[in-house]
Amino acid sequence: MPSLNVTFTEEEMEGVRAAAAAEGKSLKQYMHDLGVREMQRKRFVAGAASWADRLRAEFDEAFPDEIPPSQRGAGASAA
Repeated sequence: MPSLNVTFTEEEMEGVRAAAAAEGKSLKQYMHDLGVREMQRKRFVAGAASWADRLRAEFDEAFPDEIPPSQRGAGASAA
């Protein structure tokens, strides 16, 4: 498998090392797990968005006065 070189500033690297140590992992294992967690997070978000899209019509029917955030004017709040 090809390797990947990533550069960090000294300050960023210090933070990454501290995060790895806090989890009791080597730097290599921490960076690996970080990539895997990000893939899982993206899958979860896509699934949650799909689930919300499937239920949107039912929600809109049950709560007709609720205005979706994307359709509210500046400073407006939910009913």
